[in-house]
Amino acid sequence: MEPWRPSAPNETMRSVRGWLREWIAWVGWRRIVAGVASAGVIGGIGVLLLRTPSAPVEDELTYATTSVPSAGSSTVNTVTIHVAGSVARPGVYSLPDGARVVDAIDSAGGPIFGADVDAINLAATISDGQRVYVPAVGEVVNPANSDPANVGPVFPIDLNTATASDLDALPGIGPSTAAAIIRQRESTGPFASVDSLLDVPGIGRSKLEAIRGLVRV
Repeated sequence: MEPWRPSAPNETMRSVRGWLREWIAWVGWRRIVAGVASAGVIGGIGVLLLRTPSAPVEDELTYATTSVPSAGSSTVNTVTIHVAGSVARPGVYSLPDGARVVDAIDSAGGPIFGADVDAINLAATISDGQRVYVPAVGEVVNPANSDPANVGPVFPIDLNTATASDLDALPGIGPSTAAAIIRQRESTGPFASVDSLLDVPGIGRSKLEAIRGLVRV
């Protein structure tokens, strides 16, 4: 086949369309179609070769850990304490073993206005069943004890031997309810169980549950 040569240039007489028809006639439709198809295949192969490979399926799987807890690890022990006096939320709280008096006061919402925190050893370590009492400014809690944070009975207290002062230290139990507990004990005999407190006027189910862990028989 002779090489293709364009006809004599004559821009005024020949249009671009005519030139294109001449070129197609020389090349042939079969060669054009084959060339376009080949270019598409080559381009597709190039995309496949150049694209970033996807992560292996194994990378998306979840594997069970082979680590085991160290021999020295253990559950954190806690202590139960009663925070009373000039704090925002007096009550019974559980804190990690080794906590300080300042931690106990913080757990109860912190001191309220008028609290005399300087009268307390804030750095003292608390113990299970301890009562942390925050006095008000000018309040004399116990002249014989220089550390008001340690004033009060050791919990749980025995309902059958506790004094009115011991019972008054329980959360939600005031002097009148403490006196009622003692009258009940004297009139009907020793308490057989902690649930027997429900027979005492002024003690309902919610109050019983609030002090259950702080009393015994």
